[in-house]
Amino acid sequence: MNPRRARASASLAVFLVLAIPLGVGPARAVAEPSLSEAFARAGAAYDVPGDVLAALAYSQTHLDGHDGQPSASGGYGIMHLVSNPVARSLERAAELTGEPAATLRKDDSANVLGGAALLRSYGDEVGLSAAARKDPAAWYPAVAAYAQASSAEVARLFADGVYEVLGRGVRAKAASGEAVVIAPRPIRPRRGDYEKVPDLQGDLGTAAADYPSAHWVPASSNSYSVANRPASSAIDRIVIHVAQGYYAGTISWFQNPNRTPNQLVSSHYVVRSSDGDVTQMVREKDIAFHVYTWNSRSVGIEHEGFVSDATWFTDAMYRSSAALTRDIADRYGIPKDRTHIVAHSEVPGNDHTDPGPYWDWNRYMQYVTGGTGPAPGKYWVDTFADAPGHATPGGARTGTLLRGTNYVYCRTWGPIVQSGSSFNHWWLKTDLDSGSPWQNQWVSAYYLSRWGNDQAKDNNGNDIPDCT
Repeated sequence: MNPRRARASASLAVFLVLAIPLGVGPARAVAEPSLSEAFARAGAAYDVPGDVLAALAYSQTHLDGHDGQPSASGGYGIMHLVSNPVARSLERAAELTGEPAATLRKDDSANVLGGAALLRSYGDEVGLSAAARKDPAAWYPAVAAYAQASSAEVARLFADGVYEVLGRGVRAKAASGEAVVIAPRPIRPRRGDYEKVPDLQGDLGTAAADYPSAHWVPASSNSYSVANRPASSAIDRIVIHVAQGYYAGTISWFQNPNRTPNQLVSSHYVVRSSDGDVTQMVREKDIAFHVYTWNSRSVGIEHEGFVSDATWFTDAMYRSSAALTRDIADRYGIPKDRTHIVAHSEVPGNDHTDPGPYWDWNRYMQYVTGGTGPAPGKYWVDTFADAPGHATPGGARTGTLLRGTNYVYCRTWGPIVQSGSSFNHWWLKTDLDSGSPWQNQWVSAYYLSRWGNDQAKDNNGNDIPDCT
């Protein structure tokens, strides 16, 4: 099984960041700290809007601290506190909060506090008054500064992404199991001087890109080799990467020349998770430093996200990346198969694991070869959390369907599943990722991330057919 994995961001209908229990477990003497409470408390401590802080975290890490392991650019925790030769926001957060850097790396509440302290310090630097600090729209320049980007253009790209999260809202599962909700809150940010900065999501540099739908943002010249491919060497492979970082941060990292020699890496393209936006950073004729032994023969495509977190691999990302891969393959006569379109982990001489176990190769290659959806009789749906599977609708628990993009066969009306104001009577027939038997088990449509109460729709917004 397993022809899947990924998830699109959810839209919410609450105006506060809060926690929704996703299941009932054994009673505990001491409750685990709530991440939602951590955002609220840190925001109050440093006079930072809690939802801005949460959106800032989500845009960088999807609220996953990755067990204290750093991103590719050296960012730690759900607030992505950075420690690398170029940026030292982790160390600055330690100074501001008095917390040891080791604690900030691994403890979610401390990490959130560090992020709030940093954001407040940037707010002070741009001159936010006590009154302005109450207005989320006024925090835009401080949010842009938080990115520590290589250019003002990338800083604007980062800040715009944070405010897009605020506008559409998010429902995300934290490591503790709580559902952290950022309610939709459309805000017209006050960009200040950034209003004059070119928008990388606009038409800037498109004419310089090899792929018409891409923006052109060149990588640092010391992170690739100028060449004249395919005249100098044939291009016969396309390599799929996961960046271990977020979109604007990856672009900034590839642009920065002040990295150590082993960090001078690049890729030809970077693809965003939320909407499939594409940025080209190295011309295809030139040799990006992305796979060692196959650099001269390949084109590299980085994807925003982390290999251990399926939530980054959205339908929009798959479709956009597949269209890019198809275009490259057509222009260079590369066969559209898994021999020529490969994972970073499959390239000889590499020790990387990306794109990892949650990358849905079956689905991706179907899009590359021109398919637009799952096999007949199956429908893609996005689940915001691991969903318990049942032998019958509401019956005995049999296993788990992992969060991400999954296929289902049909729906039926059954017992209500409810938490707070969220509920759903629809049940979906699907295949579980764990448990026995795994085939044709039932999952409540409560766990669908895109749609509202008592709906069961596929990712295109169409009603899933009733089971016969």
